[in-house]
Amino acid sequence: MSATTTGAAAGAVLALTWVVLGFWAFLLVAVAMLIGAAAGRVADGRLDVRALADAFRGRRSSS
Repeated sequence: MSATTTGAAAGAVLALTWVVLGFWAFLLVAVAMLIGAAAGRVADGRLDVRALADAFRGRRSSS
C-alpha cells in the first residue's frame, strides 16, 4: 500500500469519526493512530527511541 493510499484511509477514518462521534472521539482516535504509527516504526527499527528521548531532553547528536 502506498503512502498516499494509507494517508487517504487515515484521513477518511478521522473524518468519519469526527462526523459520527464528535470532536473528542476524533481526538482520541487521532492520538491512538499516532501511538500506533510510532510503535510500528519502533518495531520496524525505523525510529530510534533513545535518539528521540535525547532530542526531547535537549541533547544533540551529530551521528
